[in-house]
Amino acid sequence: MDLSSFAPLLPEFSAAATAIARDAIVSPLLPFRAATGAEIRLKAENLQPLGSFKIRAGANALASLSGGTTTGVATASAGNFAQGLALAAARRSIPLTVHAPANAPAVKLEAIRRLGAHVVTHPYEEWWRIMMSRDTGCPDGQFIHPVSEPAVMLGNGTISLELARQWERIDAVFIPVGGGGLLSGIALAFRALGLRPRIVACEVETAAPLSSSRRAGKAVAIQRQPSFVDGIGGGSVLEEMWPLLSKVVDEVVVVTLEEIRAAMRMLMRESHLVCEGAGAASVAAALRSGPRAGNTVAVISGGNIDPAVFAEIINEKE
Repeated sequence: MDLSSFAPLLPEFSAAATAIARDAIVSPLLPFRAATGAEIRLKAENLQPLGSFKIRAGANALASLSGGTTTGVATASAGNFAQGLALAAARRSIPLTVHAPANAPAVKLEAIRRLGAHVVTHPYEEWWRIMMSRDTGCPDGQFIHPVSEPAVMLGNGTISLELARQWERIDAVFIPVGGGGLLSGIALAFRALGLRPRIVACEVETAAPLSSSRRAGKAVAIQRQPSFVDGIGGGSVLEEMWPLLSKVVDEVVVVTLEEIRAAMRMLMRESHLVCEGAGAASVAAALRSGPRAGNTVAVISGGNIDPAVFAEIINEKE
């Protein structure tokens, strides 16, 4: 993807919006009552089919395959991307193999299998190697990277096209960041539209490689601590994503696990939304930023969380 000029990308984002129209909904932009002094609205991607923005990326990635490849595709995913890709693949009768970390939530792995994909689990370190190298060691089809494929970022960027129609003035967009495909797609699409809201990446304290990489001025590895926040926070920033992320991110906010739990409870209580930890990270960061953020969009990336874990968090006392 040529990043030297943003405006020519607009037709590609528009084409992606057309390509995914039968797979993804135009997610609502919901009001959010929060006493921060800023107006916060919620881009509720947790209401997408299968509960995640990843359906946009998966559908566009398959739509972009040359000649409508049907011999099979593979990916590496902890859950949400694999689910989105599996749904899109099933609708197109394309065989899919998913390489997942063995510690991925069982509810996500079972959902992938129900959609017809073949799941292969690996120790986390081996799974991360596949993420970095794209080498699965198996003849399981064309590999679709969940983060760095241009088609993935184009699909994710359709969120910005919707936001530009839903709210005339947006000052800041808070986006959970794992590999960076969602954040990059949203940022690039806004620039293609000629808009420059502040792009705020949201990480969790237990795994914040982008924050560490910005301090170091290069992609660095970190010591990752597993937590209930499983949709963001890898062991490092992908080398191939660092040049782009270093250009389009204006700020990184690292939130605590308790801030995320509090945001999840608030979203349930005030907005009746079920959000996974990664999805609530953007709201936690927006709440911390307060009035300086201005007109704020918090992208709720997903709502796929083990029901028992969600119930435990919701029932915790403030």
